[in-house]
Amino acid sequence: MNPGKVAVSILCAAAAVAAIGAMRTTAAARTAAAVALARAEDTRRRDADIAFFAGRVAADSMGAADRSRLAALYLQRGRETGDFEDYGRAEALARRSLELRVAHNARTYVVLASALLAQHRFTEALDVARALNARDPGVAANQAVQAEVELELGRYAAARALFDSLWPARRDLAIAPRLARWAEIRGDTGLARRLLAGALATARRRRDLPPEQVAWFYLRTGDYALRYGRLDEAAYALRAGLDVLPSDYRLLAAMARLEAARGRWREAVRWGEEAISAVPDPATFGVISDAYAALGDTVQAAEYARAMELAVLGQPGQWHRAWSLFLLDHDRRVPEVLAHVRAELATRRDVYGYDLLAWALHKSGRDGEAREAMATALAQGTKDPQLLRHAAEIPR
Repeated sequence: MNPGKVAVSILCAAAAVAAIGAMRTTAAARTAAAVALARAEDTRRRDADIAFFAGRVAADSMGAADRSRLAALYLQRGRETGDFEDYGRAEALARRSLELRVAHNARTYVVLASALLAQHRFTEALDVARALNARDPGVAANQAVQAEVELELGRYAAARALFDSLWPARRDLAIAPRLARWAEIRGDTGLARRLLAGALATARRRRDLPPEQVAWFYLRTGDYALRYGRLDEAAYALRAGLDVLPSDYRLLAAMARLEAARGRWREAVRWGEEAISAVPDPATFGVISDAYAALGDTVQAAEYARAMELAVLGQPGQWHRAWSLFLLDHDRRVPEVLAHVRAELATRRDVYGYDLLAWALHKSGRDGEAREAMATALAQGTKDPQLLRHAAEIPR
């Protein structure tokens, strides 16, 4: 199955659904029009930059800097559109740039590691991060990249050593969100919240940051508040982020999750449809499916569940964790999910992987094993409400 074709087909279908849903009210139609206009302008500007640097790369077979810049642009577009082919393009260009020149090319290592992370190729990303730190040791930003990958892989002892060394640079915008994530894993939710708030305040003051970066800090702050049940705080951050970048599908998707958490199912559908009209994110399909189910529309719920499956299967690598959770929460394909979770844990042994394993075992009726897996998931002190809820639902 071609991921690009799957994404295009889902995108077209989702756009049609979003267009219908947006006409429900005049206000919704105006919002959709503003989002579409901003998205079109962002796309035009980004694609013009890609075309410019692609021309330069084609004209110069030895240009390491142009390949690095083009790789970064493809990485950015991949993040904005969910197109895995762009991550592959970014990876190939970054590797070629590093073949041509490794000196004064640290940024390309970061782009390469990020492209690999986006493809869920965590062990390869770790090799790149280590190579970067070996070549240019003692640089906080470089250490932060490796710390992030160690965290994703669940290598917490290695992550701890790196994050401890990064504490003096905690106000750096490249460092603070990663430190916040580490603090959350360790259960220090107060510190995580303060680090994110400080980073957002710094980002708002920075006039040199592009809108998409400022919006990302609003997203991180809003997502954190949402996951911990601070719904008003989440709403403020997410709406402020959309004021900065109305076309950001991640903020739109987070608004859908927020409205679902409030039990405002039609609003959850509206925001979710706007999000997937830009990027067919599997998790957002799941939110819309559950919203329709709560509204009693089983037909629409089933259609969006199927669209979620197509979006997941169109992506290379490991299954999207949101898909696995969706299946388990709905008691579907449990043995298959359990097999996928075990395969992923062979290399990625983080707390969320063990939480997923515990939930899959519980759904399989194997609560003794589920308790052992959940104990591992909670061993770092993580207070994520999802983990605590799962732990509470596994009988003792």
